Amino acid sequence: MTSARRMLIDANTTPFYHVINRCVRRAFLCGEDKLTGRSYEHRRGWIVDKIKALSAIFCIDICAYAVMNNHYHLVLKIDLDKAKSLTPKDIISRWCQITKGHAVATKYINGDALIEGERLLLDALITEWHERLSSISWFMRCLNEEIARKANREDECKGAFWEGRFKSQALLDEQALLACMMYVDLNPIRAGIADSLQSSDFTSIQERLNALSRNSLTPLITQPPVDNTQPISDKSLAKFDGATHLNQQTGIPFHFADYLELIDWTGRAIRHDKKGFIDNQRPKLLNELGIASDAWLLSAKEFRRQYSGISGRWDAMCAFKLQQGGKWCRGKSHSQALHPSRIDGLALS
Repeated sequence: MTSARRMLIDANTTPFYHVINRCVRRAFLCGEDKLTGRSYEHRRGWIVDKIKALSAIFCIDICAYAVMNNHYHLVLKIDLDKAKSLTPKDIISRWCQITKGHAVATKYINGDALIEGERLLLDALITEWHERLSSISWFMRCLNEEIARKANREDECKGAFWEGRFKSQALLDEQALLACMMYVDLNPIRAGIADSLQSSDFTSIQERLNALSRNSLTPLITQPPVDNTQPISDKSLAKFDGATHLNQQTGIPFHFADYLELIDWTGRAIRHDKKGFIDNQRPKLLNELGIASDAWLLSAKEFRRQYSGISGRWDAMCAFKLQQGGKWCRGKSHSQALHPSRIDGLALS
């Protein structure tokens, strides 16, 4: 049985979520239809442009993305601090970039006097819009509706373009976030459609590397940057702020140089033409988090299938599932492999 989205996404438990959406039947998001020879590659740009536009409106940051042939992956962060800082005018301004808004809101913005009933209506609208601006469900709704309309118009057809609901996965700690971002960024390499990070088109890692190369003369992969500064990249991508714990950071809780070192090492280890290759020098992040190399590489290949709607420490996964009213969650052995020093203290009955 499916669960209500409000139970699967709880920003107070974790702001980080992995979401996936897939086309129905033989609908093409991108790629080339081998039967007709028609190319849909331009639709990848639709996705990237739209998620950036929505990120600037919603209080939701993009940590990672990968646009594949018939599906896409996003790792999103709900920015509750930004949401709390919005004024009523900010909320109206942002929401009216998505919809037509409401006549009462327009009167308020224009400085016109409101009667009592209009003030009450405006307060209710602002409360509702404020909640939606930090909602992944509304973010995904705005994204998917526009892409579906454009694709159907281009294909001269009607009907469903996407599967019924997007899939979401709560990322409860830094190990889960790191593993999921790595899984998303390495999707083209794992699928065999790219052989390097730089050639992994329409991924967040390619975008970050391109931004870094524009602002540095240092080779990107063979010699990762020695400092831990955030590369100058598109503002729509969440920043690596280097904090060590999720509750102490405002962006992604790692240094970009460490992330780059790890994804380079992981990507070369899982490439089909270098099967079994592992550098003798373990990346810094694996040592800091105490993750075994074989467990990490398995996670980079199988993360989506290792878990269901939750990833993190096993005790935290169980607690989150109990909060949802569930009695079972998947991935205990994989969770323990990524959290080897953690003694599980909670089990589902």
